[in-house]
Amino acid sequence: MTPINIPSPVFETRARGKLLLTGEYFVLDGSTALAIPTRYGQTFRVEAWNGSARLSWTSKNNDGVVWFLAEYELPGLVPLTFTDKKTADVLATILKACRSQNPDFLAGNQSYKVLTQNDFPREWGLGTSSTLIAALARWAGADPYTILFDTLGGSGYDIACAYAEGPILYRLDGKNPVVESLRFAPPFSEALWFVYLGKKQDSRAGILRYREYAKGNERLIAEISRLTERFLTAHSLTDLDILILEHETLISRALQLPRAKDLYFNDFWGEVKSLGAWGGDFVLATSDRGERETHSYFASKGMTTVLSWEEMAVF
Repeated sequence: MTPINIPSPVFETRARGKLLLTGEYFVLDGSTALAIPTRYGQTFRVEAWNGSARLSWTSKNNDGVVWFLAEYELPGLVPLTFTDKKTADVLATILKACRSQNPDFLAGNQSYKVLTQNDFPREWGLGTSSTLIAALARWAGADPYTILFDTLGGSGYDIACAYAEGPILYRLDGKNPVVESLRFAPPFSEALWFVYLGKKQDSRAGILRYREYAKGNERLIAEISRLTERFLTAHSLTDLDILILEHETLISRALQLPRAKDLYFNDFWGEVKSLGAWGGDFVLATSDRGERETHSYFASKGMTTVLSWEEMAVF
């Protein structure tokens, strides 16, 4: 039997997804936030191939289905063919941001094939863009935070999670990311659940609302930072529930938005905390009633993606 010839990759890596446990929105203005890298992430593989200078791009979802195809002329990075123009243009902008730091990046006559694949559904909001930027920056030998700030914007905590080995504290000192690795494995972690709400939230819309209602509120920025520190020292599930309620109430009042628990789970026995942009993606739920009863409750609300701390978090 003739062996199958599988080209060796020029470059290959895997970047982790992210979840923001505390500090949503206010992390943009210097609040200290607690974030975790997830066990889910995105693989990134590059192969060289013979042909006229081209960059051939394929992106697959977790089920193996291709969701984006494009081909770019090199070295100009001009999209020649694509399945979605907006995505092709955004990707070109990110690639050019990589080159602005490394002029030799994709500047020769070599052709490349890039394959990216999430191992989570894109609608989960675990960081399709941030994992891509982090991986691209490694390939290009560029700073991923600069790429993010020059293109999509954001706080950068998601970039910090991409190659983190465990939970982090993250803040912005001006425009400089400050990342502190730490151990955060609560002794009651078996009572922590990540529930997908079935909605993809627009982070940019949430940021715009934050800027309208609460941007620059130094008192709230400091208070959110203090709550983040207290999260790390919660000794029991009861302690954590108190902190979640306090954190959610602060954000709710600042943005004039209802809490996720009030919207969807007002009869739930535990607490519920939004993670990142309010109103979609995942929430953190606390439950002392065991896996079967907890899953049954959320299933009754039409929410069947309920993951344990161990299934989701890298810690």
